[in-house]
Amino acid sequence: MRDAIAAEWWKLCSVRSTRWVLAIVAAFVVLLLALAFQEAQIFDGLAPGRREKLALRPLQEMSPWVTGLCMAVTGVLTATSEYRSGTIRSSLVAVPRRSRLPAAKAVVVTAVSLAAGEAATLGTFLGSRLVIGDRPFVDQRAPLPHDLPGFGVEAVSVPVFALLGLALGLLLRSAAAAITAVVLLWHVLPLLVFHLPAPWNERLGSVMLGGLGPRAAGHSVENSIYGGALPPWGAAALMLAYALLPLVVAVSVFARRDA
Repeated sequence: MRDAIAAEWWKLCSVRSTRWVLAIVAAFVVLLLALAFQEAQIFDGLAPGRREKLALRPLQEMSPWVTGLCMAVTGVLTATSEYRSGTIRSSLVAVPRRSRLPAAKAVVVTAVSLAAGEAATLGTFLGSRLVIGDRPFVDQRAPLPHDLPGFGVEAVSVPVFALLGLALGLLLRSAAAAITAVVLLWHVLPLLVFHLPAPWNERLGSVMLGGLGPRAAGHSVENSIYGGALPPWGAAALMLAYALLPLVVAVSVFARRDA
């Protein structure tokens, strides 16, 4: 199993798409920090009474949300690139036990996406705190050690997206189809659910994947398209289900059908 994991690690690190995706994540973090700087300038120009309505946290929480989509694309390409190039047959010769190949891919994708998610999320949070300095934003008054663990927990949603992308890639064998499915689950379906009549918009919005990270971290999802009906432990359990159940189905199907 260790050899299979090492081989998948080499594959992921050697392909150009991985470097491009990580570069996009880094560029987005820089963009968010630039927006935080702009918001700090806006704060300085507001009257004291209006400063109480200016929040920074929605900007900080965009990092794991977008990084999740980027790493989901990496998960998809980890599965589909071998079908496109025809090297899947060589991989199965090297790893004849079919369940081990997707398991090795899952380990590598989880490790890379978790590292990317934590780096992007905590980098955005700490960087924006550095940018705003001692400006008393209404949602930034808690001490740094108080807010830091929550953002660390929220970053765990990134590998969930990556594993979902890997599972869809194994099932659909098409990068275009799998990425389309990920985008639908990432943002399109929650938008549709948001426009349902109450109370179904709240109930169904609470189980949409994009809002589970903030809920698991104990953050509010008010003024968003997601519902807040789940407690933090329920959101964490549902995230685990999103990560594991599609992957179990994908591995089962992969083990039974032709390459």
